[in-house]
Formats: sequence, structure tokens, C-alpha cells
Amino acid sequence: MTVQDIDRGSFTAEWERWHRQKEDVLAGPHGFLAITGLHWLTEEPTRFEDAPGAWSSTAEGVVVELADDEELVLDGQVLRGRHDFGIIAERDSLYPAAGDAVIEVAKRGGHDIVRPRHPGNELRTSFTRTPAYAPDPRWVVAGRFLPFEAPRPVTVGASVESLEHVYDAPGQVEFELDGTAHRLTAFNGTAPGSLLVLFTDRTSGVTTYAANRVVQIAAPDADGRVSVDFNRAGNLPCAYTDLATCPLPPAGNRLPVAIEAGEKIPLERGGRG
Repeated sequence: MTVQDIDRGSFTAEWERWHRQKEDVLAGPHGFLAITGLHWLTEEPTRFEDAPGAWSSTAEGVVVELADDEELVLDGQVLRGRHDFGIIAERDSLYPAAGDAVIEVAKRGGHDIVRPRHPGNELRTSFTRTPAYAPDPRWVVAGRFLPFEAPRPVTVGASVESLEHVYDAPGQVEFELDGTAHRLTAFNGTAPGSLLVLFTDRTSGVTTYAANRVVQIAAPDADGRVSVDFNRAGNLPCAYTDLATCPLPPAGNRLPVAIEAGEKIPLERGGRG
């Protein structure tokens, strides 16, 4: 299929639906815009202004000690007094409720964290939209998935200074732009077999967020073919808030061209429509 074969009306409508759904998640009652604090836990039980209880990280996992007038609710169970959440796996999260808020309990970069999410947070209540380039079929490019013999652990930086993430990379995605071939290291996506690519390009820090962008790619077909739609290159939560721990692109995932597609710098970071 060529650019000329694409029904632009349907193409734009599908992109708008994708963008709207993405923003609904971001600005949901307990989405990333609702986060009020990023608290790194230690062995010392510590209280935080935006969460009930005293929190600590122990050899047995995350522990909260709730006062007599405090409680949390997790999976329908009311938690009172001392509660041990156990050892949380890397990149996993639990979401006990505290009134109309949820208190995310998670592990990022090997560290236990508490990240409260309050629907009334001003960053969320003042959110309107994320500016983006108009969708254009020319930014949908055909490519190939080049699998590694075995997944390779790749260490990347994070939006939080001194934090690192390690992801297994199943391979690379190869494609052409204006006759020049490019390869980007890919990680596993959310759907089985799908891929996720973190990258920057010559628009980064100019019209798009400087640190990273992400594009999801559907699972390769039997011949390894993929479609890379840069119109769906989206911001990660760190583009909106300093309370995120987003990964940075792997070394080599900087494109030497301007990808004038996808989401732009958020208004909250000084972006323009």
C-alpha cells in the first residue's frame, strides 16, 4: 500500500482516536498527572504529607504502619495497622486506595517507591491537551524486525538522575527514510509479540520533548515485516512531570533526521500548539 492508497479521512480519525485514548489515560483520575510525590523508601519508617502511614523498605519487602485512624483498601481488603506488601518485582506496582486517592507502591531501578496519585492535583485538573503534528501518512514506514539470537539485556538511563533501567531487547527494527537505512534497538511491547522503540531525533528539544519519545509497533508478521507509524510517536510521563522515572533511549537510538510527526513538547513544559 502506498501513501496515495490511504484514505486520509479514516487515517486521521484513527489517529485522533489513538491520541484521545492516550490522553484519557494520562489525565485519568489516577493517571500520571495525578501524582503528587515520588518517595524513595529506606529502612527507616517515614511519613509523607500525601499518603497515610509510615513507609519503609525492608528485606521482606515494602511495609506500611498505619495509625489507628488510618486505613488503605487493596483489592477489596481493608488494611489497618502494620501491613507487609512483600517484595515487589521490578516495574510492577500495587495501588491501594486511600479515600479518593491511590497510593502506588512500586519498584523502579531496584528501589522501592511510594507515588501517591490524587485526582485533585493541579497538574491534572488544569490539563487541556498535548500539542501534536497533524497526522500524515508519509510518516508510516515499512520496516523489518531483525531478532537477536537471544534477547540482550540493555541498560539505559532514566529521567531521574543516577537511576538506571535494564530491559531485554529482542532485536532491532530496520527501516528507510528518504532512501537512508536506520536501525533502532527495540524492547518488548505491552501486547504479546509487539515491540516498543524509544528514540530521539533532530526535533528533540526543539518541537518535541528532549529526553525521549516512544513508538509502539505491532508484532512482526511471519516474514519479520513491521509497520512503523511515527504519527504515533508519543510522550512518556516524564514529559509532563518530574515525578516519573521514565527510561531514556538506548545508545544508538538517535535518528539523524527530523521526525516531524507525533506528539510535541507538552504545554506544561513550555510547548506550543
